[in-house]
Amino acid sequence: MKPAFSVIFLTTLIGAAQGLFLALFTAQSYVLFGLLPAGQDEHSFYALGSGVALALLAAGLMASFFHLGRPERAWRAAAMWRTSWLSREVIVLPAFMAVVALYGLSQLLQWKFALATLASGGVVDAPVLLGVLGTLLAFALFVCTAMIYACLPFLPEWHSPLTVINYILLGGASGFTLAAAFATLGAPALTRFYAGWALIITLLGFLSRGASLLRNAQLKPKSTVQTAIGIKHPQIVQKSSGFLGGSFNTREFFHGKTPQFLRFAKWLFIATVFILPALLLAAGLLTSLPGVLPLAFAMQYTGLLVERWFFFAQANHPQNIYYQAVS
Repeated sequence: MKPAFSVIFLTTLIGAAQGLFLALFTAQSYVLFGLLPAGQDEHSFYALGSGVALALLAAGLMASFFHLGRPERAWRAAAMWRTSWLSREVIVLPAFMAVVALYGLSQLLQWKFALATLASGGVVDAPVLLGVLGTLLAFALFVCTAMIYACLPFLPEWHSPLTVINYILLGGASGFTLAAAFATLGAPALTRFYAGWALIITLLGFLSRGASLLRNAQLKPKSTVQTAIGIKHPQIVQKSSGFLGGSFNTREFFHGKTPQFLRFAKWLFIATVFILPALLLAAGLLTSLPGVLPLAFAMQYTGLLVERWFFFAQANHPQNIYYQAVS
């Protein structure tokens, strides 16, 4: 498939925002159950972090409009929510944005009216309830976004539960890495907590993405040039890209890059999404070197752009058997 940069930025930006929100509420949950000490400026940190997450979500939403032929009709995308994962994503995304905004506002204004008290002494208040709701919506959004691709059986590279798992883990890894970098400025006491979780999720993402790469490398196409044109001769050589050469089919369903370029992109994102950020996160855990964690996020997000490009480019549409193979 031909990667659309608007969708690449959409999925990576909102993924990082979802991961950042989950990181923020994870730390608050640890404090709630007495597993982490409460900080003096924790409410300001959560509020500012929510603002960063909301900005990433807004940037991702804006990027998505560049993929629309008629942006003024974007609202119609929600009409098929009963059967379309895209429609469900269109509904869940603004709902998640609203909850993130309310969560940040509740932290900024310190809405402290108690709804329940835990055995640990933690108080369940409005920010906690909004955090739980935001967590549910964050995972729902991960599933909706990933299932847009995982539900397509004619693209076997995407049609796998690993697609959903990878979207969750890669978004979580980038979000927690961003939280670790952000904590160096606003909540130094949480830096190691976030860096540790970011390292764990990054390694889990390495395993799941590696599993999908191994799986896709073993896939065998169900169709051939013979079945595409209905001729059973064992030796068929295609000399042109068909009568639709240069049309929508050849522009939108093929990336146009060489196999060597694909291999380069694969190893590039493996290094920049997993290996190098993991080393930088480990350095951030073991040392106090300034700039290590921000560098880890910058490198990981840049690598995720390459990873998402590769994700789209690797999917081989069946029509390419006829329209793209040219000797």
